[in-house]
Parts: sequence; C-alpha cells; structure tokens
Amino acid sequence: MIRAVVVDNERLVRKGFISLIDWASFGMVITGEAGDGNAALDLLRKQETDLLFVDISMPGMTGFELIRQVRLQYPAVRCVVLTRHHEFDYVQEALRLGAVDYIVKTLLEAENADETIRRLVERIKWEDGNRGVLAGLEQKVMTVDKALLYVPLMPDLNEEQLLALPLVKNSTLHTMPDMWLSPLLVRMDVERTGREQAALLGTSWATALLEGVCDQPLKEIAAVLEQSVLLALFYDTGGQALTRLHYGELQALAMKQQQRLAENGGGSSLALVKALNLRWTLERREWELFTGGVLSQQPDQEAVAEFGRELLRCWSRLLLTPEEAQQLKLAAESNRSWRHWTSWLRQFSAHVQQRMIELGMSKEVLLCLITAVRYMKSHAGNKITQGDVAAAIHMSRGYFSRCFARFAGESFGESLRGMRLELAKSLLLETHVPVCEIACQSGFGDDRYFSKLFREHVGKLPSEYRAEGTGSGEPEPEQHIPL
Repeated sequence: MIRAVVVDNERLVRKGFISLIDWASFGMVITGEAGDGNAALDLLRKQETDLLFVDISMPGMTGFELIRQVRLQYPAVRCVVLTRHHEFDYVQEALRLGAVDYIVKTLLEAENADETIRRLVERIKWEDGNRGVLAGLEQKVMTVDKALLYVPLMPDLNEEQLLALPLVKNSTLHTMPDMWLSPLLVRMDVERTGREQAALLGTSWATALLEGVCDQPLKEIAAVLEQSVLLALFYDTGGQALTRLHYGELQALAMKQQQRLAENGGGSSLALVKALNLRWTLERREWELFTGGVLSQQPDQEAVAEFGRELLRCWSRLLLTPEEAQQLKLAAESNRSWRHWTSWLRQFSAHVQQRMIELGMSKEVLLCLITAVRYMKSHAGNKITQGDVAAAIHMSRGYFSRCFARFAGESFGESLRGMRLELAKSLLLETHVPVCEIACQSGFGDDRYFSKLFREHVGKLPSEYRAEGTGSGEPEPEQHIPL
C-alpha cells in the first residue's frame, strides 16, 4: 500500500482532491494532509510516507523548496506536483528537482482522475522495478563492440515482441530503463537488418545500432542511454531504418544534457523562443537560421512539441482555416523526430504564405500585424490603445486600423477585448486575487462592466467560472470597485 500525504494551502482544494479518487482501488491510502511546507515536514518526521502531492504556489515555503527539502531529508519519498500552471517552465523545474510527475489541478476532473492516478501508480511500479534492473546490471560488462538498441515509441510495449526477433533469439536481451539492448554476436548487413527490423516491428519501435560499447559496464551504459538516446534519435537526420549511434557521442550528449539541466532546467531553447515572431514562415534566411539553431541547441522533444502547440493556440484563427488547424493538430500528434517536425513546420509556413496572398498584403505588412498581435497579448492587462500598438510597429494609426480589421476579421477593440477576457480567465483559475482586482489586471477599469461582459461572452460570472474551474465550491460574492 502506497502511503500518501496531500500538501496544499487551500483546505477545500485538499478535501476536493482527496474525495475525488477511490484511492484504495489503486493500492494507495491518504495518511495525512498539510497546509504548508513546514507542516508537511513535521508530518514526515512523525509517520512513514511514500508519496507527497505538493502544491507549487504556497505562501512561505513554496512547493519547489519543499521538494528540495524532502529530497535532502527523505530521499525515499517521492513527490508529485499539484499546480495550476501547465506552462513548460513550471513543469521542467518540478521534474528537475526530482518530482516523478505533475498534475494540473484545473484539468483534473472525475472523468480523467482515475486514469491520471493509474498512470502515476504505474510509473512508481516501473521505477521500483528498474531499481532492481539496474542493481542486476551492476557487475555486468559488454563483451562485444556493437549491440542493437530497441526503444518503444508507444506505451505498454514490452520485450515479448522483441523475443520473437531472429537476432534476439540467438543473443541476450538486457533490460534497461524504457529500452532494451541486445549484443551483436555476428556480423550483419546494416541496411538489410534495418529493413528487416522495420518490417517486423513497424513504427511502434525505434531500432538503432549502438557501437563502441566493448568493455563498458552495463550500468553505466544504461545511465548514459537514459539521458541521451531519445534526444539522439529525435535529431537523427540519416533517414535510415536503422540509426547508427556511437557510445562516445552519446556520453558527450549526456554530459551536455546534465550541464543544461544544471544551468537552466533544460527543455526549451533560444531558437524556439525567437521563432515565435514567425519571420521564418515568410523569409528563407530566417527559416535557415531557425532550423539551424534548433539543430545546434537541440531542445528536447517535449519543448518542440510545446512550440508546435503554441503556434496552433496563437494563430489558428488568424492564419489558418479551421480545416488547416485541425489537420496540423492531428499531424503533430504523430511527429516522432525533428525531421517530422520540419515537414510540419513547412506546412504551417505554407499556410501562412497562402494567407498573405489571400489578404493581398506584403510580407512586411503581415509581419507587422503578427508583431502587433503579440504586443497586444503581452500588454493586454495595460491601458494600451490602437495608437500605442500602431506606434510600436511603426505604422500610422489609420493604416494599421484598416489592415488589422482585414487581418483579424474584427476591429482592434473587439480583438483586444477578447485577449483581455482570456487573460482574466487565466487569472481567475491561477490566482486567488479578488475579482475586482482581476478586472483591473485584465485591462478593465470598471469591475461591473467586466462582470457583465464576462457573463455575456463566457456564459457565467467571473466568480462562477473560478469556482467551477478550481472545484472550490460556492462562488465568491461579486465585489465592485466604488464608482
């Protein structure tokens, strides 16, 4: 039985989370709860605990600091992050500190709660199992220089499918975290073997020829592969059925990954951040700088996927038709490598260019309008005007007004109002700030007008939206700034 403790400064959130799930059915029991980090540490001193559910945004000791302390004082206790923030940097920081998983509270509902906890329990069991695997590898050393590496690309795959392969039947299959390694005892034709492996395993597995492993301890090989092989496969440009990897290069990549995690938490890269300006969609030179920068910096697969999702979130309505957006969304789900993403990004770029032609705009004008939209979103909570935005992109107010209306399909005021409402939604779900203050922070000076407008566009009052989104029970009374 896994003994768990829930740490969250909001009592109603703790109770709601605990009551949402039938813990016993997953072999878990909630043995306590705490309202802050110090109370949680005190609880750990008094009772045996296996797992902490930790809220990130707590007053005093933050969830990040609590995880650090738990790692130092109780290394056997695992931590799962509870957060309203599903931005990539929050997730990366939590995982870098040692959290085994994260749960976005605003997305946790009765329909998906069981699946979320089931995945968590499976992850814990997998880690427990791999501790034994790594212990078994402690004294083993590779006696040959080459091996076939099998990496599953789909969940729930295991070694049963591999044991039927002719090359594996006549060799040994070493189990490593999330992958398997089979020493090559005979010479082989690389191209033919690659075709055979692809035919037998399909697209559910990635197969690679690993070279340079003779006399290397299996435990060290496992550690290096765990840190490097997914990234190496993601950026492989060979286009062959059987990727060739050299162990020395993987060691260097693993060290680079460790350094990156120590410096900034890993994940995204400057190339992806800069590319949000979309200049690469319309200028060949910018495309080359963008793709070259990604290959040089090698952000991890999830960072690239999040970049793609961000493009769809920001530009589906303005630069893509609904059909194009849906097509790109479905295609993104099957992207397994940077080569796949490069093709996907070319499609996105082609749609942007087609949109430019349909609007009858020059490249320079469209890029100015894209910059204007980004400026509006980043300053939505400020008292900006159409003149401010026009000045920021060096356009006359009148010309900007005409171009923007054609581009967005609505007036500047309507578009800015929509951005402010989206900002208000985020603030309602991710902060405890009173509604009257959120009205101001979202760019609405009058909270009565804000509440009326919010209900017209969202279908409920801000307080009702917050209560339903956080599961905190009754909505708070609407507060108003004196007129």
